[in-house]
Amino acid sequence: MIEHLETIEKKYEEIINKLSLPEIFTDNTKYVFLLKEKSYLEPIVKKYKEYKGLLKRKNEALEIVEDPNSDQEFKKLAREELKEIEKIENNITKELRMLLIPKDPNDEKNVFLEIRAGAGGHEASLFAQELFRMYTKFAEKNNWKVEILDESLSEIGGIKETIISVSGKDVWKKLKWERGVHRVQRVPKTETSGRIHTSTVTVAVLPEVDEIEVNINPKDLRIEAFGASGPGGQNVNRNYTAIRITHIPTGIVVSCQDEKSQHRNKEKASRILRSKLHEMALNEQQAKISEDRKKQVGNAERAEKIRTYNFPQGRVTDHRINLTLQKLQNILDGNLDEIIDSLSEFYNSKALEETIAIPA
Repeated sequence: MIEHLETIEKKYEEIINKLSLPEIFTDNTKYVFLLKEKSYLEPIVKKYKEYKGLLKRKNEALEIVEDPNSDQEFKKLAREELKEIEKIENNITKELRMLLIPKDPNDEKNVFLEIRAGAGGHEASLFAQELFRMYTKFAEKNNWKVEILDESLSEIGGIKETIISVSGKDVWKKLKWERGVHRVQRVPKTETSGRIHTSTVTVAVLPEVDEIEVNINPKDLRIEAFGASGPGGQNVNRNYTAIRITHIPTGIVVSCQDEKSQHRNKEKASRILRSKLHEMALNEQQAKISEDRKKQVGNAERAEKIRTYNFPQGRVTDHRINLTLQKLQNILDGNLDEIIDSLSEFYNSKALEETIAIPA
């Protein structure tokens, strides 16, 4: 880590020198780029200089303690200082590690959360309803705003699929870890023999992007109005206020029926479309949204699970980090922080290792 920090400090000094050159002021693109680099590296370099100053103090104190000719009173003071320095050193080291973790440009963005029943029929749709409740409860605890943009209910009151908008502070930063297949193991209410069934629900998380980030040609869109539907697909609104937008070049179809206003539904559907197109643009291998979902949630097969909710044993297991918590109901009530914090720590550590391994 020290070698990496030395490289960063050298790079920072080079940027400072470049910013003082007259020719840089005439090249606005390069000037802005260097300013951004400086802004990113500055807190790391500042903290590293603080760390080096602390190490200097530590070495001076060690010299006094190890010097046989030092006064005993001085040695006592030096030992006390070493204890204090050790505490500060641990904190600074942690801060440096956090600063070195690459920033996710989407961390401050709002998200579209898509929940879909996978394998398991009606039982999967009922669990999709419970996951929807879990995420809305988690949103409440974080003071986030939740809007249902599109929803298809099953005949027994579960959710076939739903798209919700979640907005607030650090939404993507926390919810990005929820992408994947969620598996449930329990005895369905309709099961008379008491057998445990396994069902799946897929969760996709897309960061919301601004209009300027995605350029959409209006000629590439087919916009249709239709009546909003309820459980089982029956028409519950004779006014054609729901909106379906098809992006013809990619085949992406999005719809919204949350608002009574056709205009508002169109605006919300457009927001979802922008995010999906943006997600596709970030991955050259994706040509259709189904491929994007496959990347996130696979084919909803049980073996592709990221997390298992086991009702008979009252436990939740996140398979990515081998974390098991005996807090099933607590987690379903929206208390996801322990899981999300553990996932963040795990993936941030991996990102730090990769960053340190790559020369700056």
